[in-house]
Amino acid sequence: MVWDVDDTLFDYTTADREGMRAHLAVEGLLAGYGSAEAALARWREITEQQWARYAAGGTTFQDQRRDRVRLFLDKNLTDEEADDWFGRYVGHYEAAWSVFPDVLPALEALAASHRHAVLSNSSVVVQEHKLRRLGLLHRFESVLCAAELGVSKPQPGAFLASCEALGLPPHEVAYVGDHPEIDGRGAAEAGLLSVWIDRGAACAPPAGEVVAHRISTLAELPALVRADTRFGAPSTFG
Repeated sequence: MVWDVDDTLFDYTTADREGMRAHLAVEGLLAGYGSAEAALARWREITEQQWARYAAGGTTFQDQRRDRVRLFLDKNLTDEEADDWFGRYVGHYEAAWSVFPDVLPALEALAASHRHAVLSNSSVVVQEHKLRRLGLLHRFESVLCAAELGVSKPQPGAFLASCEALGLPPHEVAYVGDHPEIDGRGAAEAGLLSVWIDRGAACAPPAGEVVAHRISTLAELPALVRADTRFGAPSTFG
């Protein structure tokens, strides 16, 4: 079984929001946006834009961080200045880290029956640090990330690399992620059993053919993967 990290295992959205709120307060920047919510919405918008550019190969992992800072502050900062600002934010962000409450029970329920790996569109350094801090790293045989693979989700090569790391063919591997297109459709099109964990984010199911199993809590996962859902059971997506 292969897992996404952010907003699947780790509550990234809450940590980013609370971390940035604390950071902007310390930096004295909240007032400039009219409200905390306006500032946080702008940060989230820029983050999504720059992550999309990074995922498409248009920039490096470190440069997308720097560009997020420059765009948010609307300043032509040096790399060092942008890195320093982002580093101060990271301190607040990490203070807000937590796993979702359904994660440990699901991992425990599947520990004896399934092998586990991680596939993320981040970097190994970032995600291994995160999983270690959250007490989860030891549960995964391997951690694969786009920055090192040179290919990102939803491209099939990313998912196939995770199967190769486990030494299993795609049809014997399940992928669990929170994004219906990047994770759900991407994994299905690569031939994996695709499971979309819908945590209520503003992500609409993909149009067209149903390709993934949709669950609202990881408590549903053990029964799903223990059944032979890969071989013709109807999808719950939609």
